[in-house]
Amino acid sequence: MSDVSPDTPRDEESLLAAEYVLRLLDPTEEARVAARLAREPALAEEVAAWRARLSGLEAEVQEVAPRAAVKTGLERRLFGLPSRAPFWQRAGLWQAVSLASLAVAAFFAVQSLQLPQDPARAPLFVSEIAAEDQSLRLLAVYDSQAAELRLTRTAGSAAAGRVLQLWAIAGDAAPVSLGVLPEGDTAAVILPDALRAGVADLVLAVSDEPPGGSPTGAPTGAVLAVGQVSAL
Repeated sequence: MSDVSPDTPRDEESLLAAEYVLRLLDPTEEARVAARLAREPALAEEVAAWRARLSGLEAEVQEVAPRAAVKTGLERRLFGLPSRAPFWQRAGLWQAVSLASLAVAAFFAVQSLQLPQDPARAPLFVSEIAAEDQSLRLLAVYDSQAAELRLTRTAGSAAAGRVLQLWAIAGDAAPVSLGVLPEGDTAAVILPDALRAGVADLVLAVSDEPPGGSPTGAPTGAVLAVGQVSAL
């Protein structure tokens, strides 16, 4: 008997259909799949099946905006420069978070990362860490029982000769480095003890850094993507 969940994509076409429904494809690939739907009934059926599977989950959550304190306090938290415009506004990275979209994306990530599905497990937390133009996008799923943050990059990469570094910001504290992201599309990070209790209020960010990461212990390059953690 197969131990694969019925909601786990079983082959490449099913995986492609799931990514299409979750809007995880880049615009070119999304257009290519849309064109195929008109002439490939099997793929169209896969897309319809995934929409049906995920429609209930999407209906259970509503769009919310981040707290005003998060927006207005970002510059002070990250760089301690209150005289400048708030960082979220300068970088154009903050926008209303669609928990519906995040929830279905997290659902797919949980399946693809093969996280245990024991209902007695501690809650999961998720964050979509994204650039405003979606040129860089990562999905983070935090398993509080394992204290492990698992990341899947769905778009973008580091610039030539540069690296991507992950940061966690808790309240008014300085950013805490969670390490340089590997070149591959997935990564796992053990969250430091000091951040675990307040994980639901964390902001995650990815900055552009020199090889080896920031030499100062704080972001030195442009902050490329930002996301707030939410309970799933």
